[in-house]
Amino acid sequence: MANRDRDWLRQASRDLDQAEDSARAERHEWACFAAQQAAEKAVKALHLNHNQEAWGHVVAKLLRELPEDVACSPELIEKAHVLDGYYVAARYANGHAEGAPFEHYGRLQSTEAIRYAREIAAFVRSQMA
Repeated sequence: MANRDRDWLRQASRDLDQAEDSARAERHEWACFAAQQAAEKAVKALHLNHNQEAWGHVVAKLLRELPEDVACSPELIEKAHVLDGYYVAARYANGHAEGAPFEHYGRLQSTEAIRYAREIAAFVRSQMA
């Protein structure tokens, strides 16, 4: 079976583009979710690059499960934890005590989410070079 790591990485890049488009359109909840998806897919690409299967949606866990020879900083894992908070809460009303998800996200959150996803994707690219 062919290694699909580059396919996952290309989709991660496209998801990051979607995050940026959503932020420009002031759909900040979608920007946050798309940024989380970009990071998740990028890290899954790195797992595939190391001939590992990766399951789940928790980016921090996916980073921790990388092979020992892949040096992932604790700071990057903390940033992944921030992104993981958007996986459900940015999409579903029951992710918050009240209000629709879009009422809880603004430019600051989407800017941070996109920046963190970019950093994770850059880390992945540096490990796959």
